[in-house]
Amino acid sequence: MARPRNAAIDGKVLAAAAEELRHGGYEGLSIDRVAERAGVAKTTLYRRWPSKAELVVALITTLREDVPFEPSDDPRRDLTGLVTAIAANLAATPTSLIADLAAAAARDPRVGDSVRALWAGRHQAVTAVVANAQQAGLVLDHVAPAVLVDQLVGPLYYRLLVTGEPLTPEYARTLVASVLGPEESR
Repeated sequence: MARPRNAAIDGKVLAAAAEELRHGGYEGLSIDRVAERAGVAKTTLYRRWPSKAELVVALITTLREDVPFEPSDDPRRDLTGLVTAIAANLAATPTSLIADLAAAAARDPRVGDSVRALWAGRHQAVTAVVANAQQAGLVLDHVAPAVLVDQLVGPLYYRLLVTGEPLTPEYARTLVASVLGPEESR
């Protein structure tokens, strides 16, 4: 019978891998340095994750904390809250890490599957709020909710990775207003 895995070692290795990714990106990630930083033998690391890609997939899996979301009866507030939270999470992550993960996801199907799974829950939450906004008559109902989600979230990545402009709460509110229209005075 095999010994159960030590969760403390897993945690140390994943924390070391995250630190190495922050410093050198995906391409610069060294299994040797991860093992050294975590204080474990390379064999321990390779027994758990046979390749660099699998280690990164495990790390991405630990990052799958969904944006906290409690739906309300106000789709505008819900959408603004979600888009603002996504923008804040992106702004708090090193741009080079996001760029490296996007590139690795394009090259390695396992990393790509993990990155897509990371966003699946968030995408589903935003899509549900957009559908609620359509039912409330706030959004044109002839546009698929998934397309509207792309219009809300895509610009965050464009701004982060291409223009370098800041991802502020004001920008997130502007994106929501661009889809829902300006908020009417009450």
